[in-house]
Amino acid sequence: MQFILLAGGLLLFLLFIISHSFSKLHIPTLLSYIFLGLLLSGFLAHPEIAVIHDIAQIGIVLLFFLLGLKFPLNHLINISKRIWKVGTLDIILNFGVSFGITYVLGFGVIDALIIGGVCYATSSSITMKALEETDREHTPEAEFKLALLIFEDIAAPVIVSILTALTVEGQVQLASVIIILGKAILMTIVSIFVARYVFKKLELFFYRYLETDYMPLLIMSIIFLVSGIAVYLELSKLLGAFLAGVMISETLTGEDIDKNITPIKNILLPFFFFWFGTSISFEAGLIHPLALVVLIIWSLVAKFIIGLYGGRIYGLSAKSSLRAGFSLTQRGEFSVIIASLAGPAVLTFSGVYIIITALIGLVFFYKATELSDYFYRITTK
Repeated sequence: MQFILLAGGLLLFLLFIISHSFSKLHIPTLLSYIFLGLLLSGFLAHPEIAVIHDIAQIGIVLLFFLLGLKFPLNHLINISKRIWKVGTLDIILNFGVSFGITYVLGFGVIDALIIGGVCYATSSSITMKALEETDREHTPEAEFKLALLIFEDIAAPVIVSILTALTVEGQVQLASVIIILGKAILMTIVSIFVARYVFKKLELFFYRYLETDYMPLLIMSIIFLVSGIAVYLELSKLLGAFLAGVMISETLTGEDIDKNITPIKNILLPFFFFWFGTSISFEAGLIHPLALVVLIIWSLVAKFIIGLYGGRIYGLSAKSSLRAGFSLTQRGEFSVIIASLAGPAVLTFSGVYIIITALIGLVFFYKATELSDYFYRITTK
């Protein structure tokens, strides 16, 4: 017990120090946790890393629960109506084409699918932080980017579920994919039914007892139970956590619950990125440097296309669409979660990709206004 307290306290202190230092440099804190994991991986034995991994899993479950908590059903439907065309194009270019490039360059099907998933989603946390720091939260393209991030937040749990099941099976068969999708759709439909006809009627109950000291027990039990059901169905626990959030959001107490759960998530989630850093190993060498370069270049191009043409489809002006195109490159938390499904070599490859695209994405984001003005002048001439 004494060792656990000392080691846990020291690790939390180091996480605080490095995240504070990175934030002063305007570098995403999730990268600081990954770097710390890289630095300390040689000093940690397997039992310690196993404990960190278990803590980390609770952190990402809470992350996806809080994502679902932000999306009552009516809100989900309204967003989907406006953004589904752009969201579909985003999946095709950033997941589908990235998978195709990776497969053509010599990766196996499952590894290529995982890397395609890593290349898919723009980091919500990095994007929102950058919007605040650049005072661009209220610009026309900010609403478009937020809607696209929400679409990716909804798609990510489904993608993770499919990839999780395929990595367990070790092979890709059409029948397996159809079964996985069927389970995911069935669980989603049941969750929507429960949200509408059970949790909607519990609104008064939640309001009445939300401030009691025992209400968190009910909320956490729902999160773990629905996540456990998803695992039992051989889906991802993250899909279950997301659906648990959607169900509880129907009680219209999401903001208050968010305030109670977020501090717990903020303590546990850094352990996931730290654990991911400890899993990155360069002993076998960086595999496929050509594939890494090609994917990074394609990621810049694909997200630029989504911002430029997707923004126009959404109704943005040419200049606002250009700014959006330069503001979507950064990959982050969802890419890390998907990369964690891979073996050591692909995990290391994905880790390097995530770090590079996150840093390049930040540079582009902060320079987006200047770059868009420059390209706008060139194209109008």
